[in-house]
Amino acid sequence: MRASVITSATVAALVGYAASVAILLAAATALEASAEQTASWLLALSLGKAFGSALLSWTTRVPVVLAWSTPGAALIAATQGISFAQGVGAFIATGLLITATGLVRPLGAAVARIPDAIAAAMLAGVLLPFCLKGGTAAQALPALVLPMVAVFLLVRLWNPAMATLAAFAAGILLAILTGADFSTLHLAAPALVPVAPEFSLAVIIGLALPLYLVTMASQNLPGFATLRAAGYEPPVAQALTTTGLISTVTAFFGAHTVSMAAITAAICLGPDTHPDKDKRWVVGLAYGAIWVVLGLLSPTVLDLLAALPAPVVAALVALALLGPLMGALGGAFAAPDKRFAATVTLVVTASGVAAFGIGAAFWGLVAGIGVQMLERFKR
Repeated sequence: MRASVITSATVAALVGYAASVAILLAAATALEASAEQTASWLLALSLGKAFGSALLSWTTRVPVVLAWSTPGAALIAATQGISFAQGVGAFIATGLLITATGLVRPLGAAVARIPDAIAAAMLAGVLLPFCLKGGTAAQALPALVLPMVAVFLLVRLWNPAMATLAAFAAGILLAILTGADFSTLHLAAPALVPVAPEFSLAVIIGLALPLYLVTMASQNLPGFATLRAAGYEPPVAQALTTTGLISTVTAFFGAHTVSMAAITAAICLGPDTHPDKDKRWVVGLAYGAIWVVLGLLSPTVLDLLAALPAPVVAALVALALLGPLMGALGGAFAAPDKRFAATVTLVVTASGVAAFGIGAAFWGLVAGIGVQMLERFKR
């Protein structure tokens, strides 16, 4: 295997990991998962991504690179009043919905009928509160957070994909220099911890359905588009079925959805990875192997995040979500005739309002679709 293949796969995996592991920790905290359950969540996701990337790349001869749903993790982190067992039930339902989308074409067609602007506005409403916390973090600990922001902005001028990873490294270095306590950091063997799911209709409507829509709109569809832009025909049905089944299985160990990658996939799809386009699929095998290693390090990484000052972690989450927020806002307000409905969706979702045990993301979607229908009726 060419060294360039391993290099591209390593950079893609590290960028994806650093950009979203803190968000996953926030999601686990929102569901009150224990340290062992959080490590199991991260390990199951890593193994699911590793297996799925290698399997799809091997069987399709297309360089398929998988990710976990970062916006989905932000959605989970924004939920309130949901137990970990109920969250696992929602993750299983989400995995089954993604599987069904790959198997049943009418379901995919029904999802496609949801206006892109409203789906993007719902995603923006989920992400916005986390990005706003970056300002609070800078005010609370400017000596650490502001240099992180400076590193992020400077590296972004050169390579946007590496900006979050650079900010993460800067935060760790600054925390060490300012005397943060890393004495609890240790190497430990991870373990998959099974969880008995609890199914609640309100949680499935309020969490599983928005998680499914966010994963489809912000991960899978852009992932397929990235493959097309690189000159490949994406295996849409096979990829959705495979990632849906993997997500269903890993959910029993606390993990949320595995999906197509977009930004990190672009790192692996160019001629720098392999000059022969037809042999570039081997990057999926290298990528999978690296994710196995990252999964085995999950307890240590979580200990590292726990040792960092809270404002540093909050700033890292905010910086990591700026790119997805920018994309979501661009999609939400691209069409002039849908801007008001998109604005309503964003406001309701970002408000965090919950009713009947159903979270704000669902009500933002309902509000936006309702407003759009009223405007169509008037016309």
